[in-house]
Amino acid sequence: MKIFCIGYHKTGTTSLDAALRQLGYNVCGAETGLAATLFENNLDPVWELVEEYDAFHDNPWAVLYKELDEQYPNSKFILTTRKNDAWLNSIVRHFGKTHSEMRRWIYGVGFPKGNEKIYLEKYVKHNADVKSYFEDRKDDLLEVSWEEGNGWKELCRFLEQPIPDLIFPHQNRANTARMGKWWKTFKRKLKGE
Repeated sequence: MKIFCIGYHKTGTTSLDAALRQLGYNVCGAETGLAATLFENNLDPVWELVEEYDAFHDNPWAVLYKELDEQYPNSKFILTTRKNDAWLNSIVRHFGKTHSEMRRWIYGVGFPKGNEKIYLEKYVKHNADVKSYFEDRKDDLLEVSWEEGNGWKELCRFLEQPIPDLIFPHQNRANTARMGKWWKTFKRKLKGE
């Protein structure tokens, strides 16, 4: 059984990575070096990498959930989510105008600053598509939101693991208040004000 985190980056995937490691899984994180082969629709390097690990988070795993499900039946999928505004704030703050080929493969444009609408629409659509895809397979998908208080209980029940006597490893928490002003300005721009 493989475990695929299919939440977009900046949805708590690093926290999930830490939690899975604490549960004893061998975890593969972001593999941005795969972007060139993904643009060519070549998944051979993906399959080679999947053979080496138990669990996966960040990119490109989220986008490939259908292919991963087909190639690795009986796997578990975890959709990490955040509130839309918090996610977009985090994406813009973290990546800004720094270009990435992996983000270009995912969103069609390699950086979020100035492309907020494109990023947000892709994020919302991804989450809706995942929920629809697994709609009749509730035992195969866990949706969690660390900001909503999910943690060990939900994760361990889903993976049929005992809950460790450890504090859940929340990682990369940022002060979202500092982006509050930016978010209010962006929402006014979306509304055409």
